[in-house]
Amino acid sequence: MTSATWTSWPSREALSRRGRTRPRAAIAWSVRVLLLTLMLWGTFSDGRFGPWEVVVGLLGVIGCVWAGWAFFRTSLEHRLWPSLGLMALLIAAAFGAQQAGAGVPAVILWCGCAVTALERLPLSAGVPATAVALAAYAAVNTDGWMTTAVTTAGLCLAGYVLRLDAEARGSAQRLLEQERAARVAEAESAALDERSRIAREIHDVLAHSLSAQLVHLEAARLLIEREPSGEFRDQVLERVVAARSMARDGLAETRQALSALRGEVSPVEDYLRHLVAAVEPGEVTVAGEQRPLTAEASQAVRRVAQEALTNVRKHAPGADVLVRLEYLPGEVALEVRDRGGRLPVDELAVSGSGYGLLGMRERAELLGGTLEAGPGEEGFVVRLRVPA
Repeated sequence: MTSATWTSWPSREALSRRGRTRPRAAIAWSVRVLLLTLMLWGTFSDGRFGPWEVVVGLLGVIGCVWAGWAFFRTSLEHRLWPSLGLMALLIAAAFGAQQAGAGVPAVILWCGCAVTALERLPLSAGVPATAVALAAYAAVNTDGWMTTAVTTAGLCLAGYVLRLDAEARGSAQRLLEQERAARVAEAESAALDERSRIAREIHDVLAHSLSAQLVHLEAARLLIEREPSGEFRDQVLERVVAARSMARDGLAETRQALSALRGEVSPVEDYLRHLVAAVEPGEVTVAGEQRPLTAEASQAVRRVAQEALTNVRKHAPGADVLVRLEYLPGEVALEVRDRGGRLPVDELAVSGSGYGLLGMRERAELLGGTLEAGPGEEGFVVRLRVPA
């Protein structure tokens, strides 16, 4: 054996209960209940203890159960000295039980410590602990040296076999987790490939179409500007410039959507500031510890903010816009509020019940979030919460 074999702990997967089948867990609990029953029977079966001795014996059994549970926790956390201290406490408790005349609990504690030390501790610590426990057992055993030798050898073999079995189960658990992680990564890769394909299709059709429209609208604007000034010419020029601006904004939004599909999403805060900059006067505040959002949550925040600001431009032109993004534990919250618009609150409430509001609510619900929209103290308020 190498030095690492003696000094290394069994893996956490091996020491934990994860990966145990139900029959194996049922057998383990049955063994624990049987050993506890034997300890209680061995302590109180002869009936020669008085009330005070019964109380002390019961407290001793409870203390041993607690020490055993604590040993399992500290060994799971790979804490050597606390584990050895608890093991020494259990061995000492066995000596105390033997001196008090409770031989059965003492034997159970010594044998249990011998097996468990080999199973859960590094061999450099488990072997000496097992040797101490078995030496104490051999000193009080009266069945003959052959029986004692066979029993101690069997306990050593049982402890080492349990250790090997736990390590095999831990290795299987690690392989299973690695396989699951590989499948998740494969699924994410396939989803990203599909998104990239869709992004290419959108780029080839919609982005090219919008770019061509921008070129034609710019050419139309230049031609119209060469004509003599007049009311009709000015009206047509205003419409062409507005259409060009809408096409440019649509192209920018299309590029944002393509970036999201490819997983190249810019920070939400930057997007909101850019969006609000076109709706003067406006203000963006960010609260909470900023962190990267999932693609779905990021898109939901962007689309809801875009729709809410579009409604502000349509129904409350000139209103102050306040946008607040807050990072909360496990979710993100967005609030878009306007104030000082030209339309009264009642008309705003009615105008916000169209398909845009319905689409925002459906987008939030698909992600397990909520969306509230309605009149506020000074204008219209949209509140979004989605897991992130």
